[in-house]
Amino acid sequence: MTTTAVPAHSRIEPGILYFGTPVVLLSTLNEDGTPNLAPMSSAFWLGWRAVLGLGARSQTSQNMLRTRECVLNLPSDALAPAVDRLALTTGTDPVPPRKAERGYRYEPDKFGRAGLTPVPSETVAPPRAAECPVAMEAVVEAVHSLADDDDTQRGSVLTFEVRVRRVHVHDEIRQAGTEDHIDPDAWRPLIMSFQKLYGLGPQVHPSTLARIPEHLYRTPDIARARRD
Repeated sequence: MTTTAVPAHSRIEPGILYFGTPVVLLSTLNEDGTPNLAPMSSAFWLGWRAVLGLGARSQTSQNMLRTRECVLNLPSDALAPAVDRLALTTGTDPVPPRKAERGYRYEPDKFGRAGLTPVPSETVAPPRAAECPVAMEAVVEAVHSLADDDDTQRGSVLTFEVRVRRVHVHDEIRQAGTEDHIDPDAWRPLIMSFQKLYGLGPQVHPSTLARIPEHLYRTPDIARARRD
């Protein structure tokens, strides 16, 4: 009889804890009415709500605080070059000192820089990115500051609770024979893990949770979105 040794943990202190989250291209409107497009990956969803973590002084945060609107565009792994073209760019002019230290530069035309096409949204002013297989129009419902317990971080990070009003998808990722289901084997999201870009591999194991009918997760926000 043989036994397999259980690996031991080691204590570490990584500078970031980005163990793997989907990349979001967040489109908002600047004060002059031009669109801004910013890559971010601190996002998660519950029903038709999402929580987004952003630097409080970023152009995107300032736009969302002012307009209370955004679009969450989800790029596929095939769009990794477009996302990377937005790296180290900012819609803030002049470039904030902290970003300047990291090599950021001002870019007034984020869609053009990424090579993506802005198309009109239905319920919000910021445009959608046509090439992204998923685009979710959303409004800001609440804003919370993060790390208020720490004097050095207080006011530097905001979390936005947004409510989705519309979900647009490319037909190629829709489950065959359904109206409202995404095919997980067709949808290949772009993933950020420790500042590097990855795609998904194949399903590794059958999911017991997948036995729960998806309609049981529907919330009143969906009916509310039909009225928006």
